[in-house]
Amino acid sequence: MLSEFATHADTGAPMPQDMLDKVLGAATFDMGFQTEEYVASALVDLAFHDGPAPEDTMARQSEVLAEIGMPRAIRMRHATPQFAHVFAGDGYSSGYYSYMWSEVMDADAFAAFEEAGSAFDEDRARALEQHILSTGGSKDAEELYLAFRGRLPGVEALLKGRGLAA
Repeated sequence: MLSEFATHADTGAPMPQDMLDKVLGAATFDMGFQTEEYVASALVDLAFHDGPAPEDTMARQSEVLAEIGMPRAIRMRHATPQFAHVFAGDGYSSGYYSYMWSEVMDADAFAAFEEAGSAFDEDRARALEQHILSTGGSKDAEELYLAFRGRLPGVEALLKGRGLAA
């Protein structure tokens, strides 16, 4: 795609290979940091809603970060006092993890196409349409995903895409 669309404005020449290599090489830069700061916020959000509300939210946040071994050099993506998800009170509370979960499902579903040898594999596309896109909400989500993929989603494709696994 880049060779077709990332072209010189005047000459129309494709992006030079060394520049393309740098762009693609930077795609996973800082993903460990980004993943850690996100997951920390999600785990704190979940902990706040597991049982009675904590009396001291900042103390509970510190406990959770200590429990997961959060590096001191990395901060949560959203500090508790400004973390609207935590205090929404509208059914959105304890739902911050769902952003990462949707990335897991996206990466795992796309991996089905990669395993088939093409992002445009007709059989995989038909299965996606039949079991997910046209039936979503009509059956249990787990049942639909199992029908599409033959198994539940795993984190492997997400980690690979983020450069955190081979």
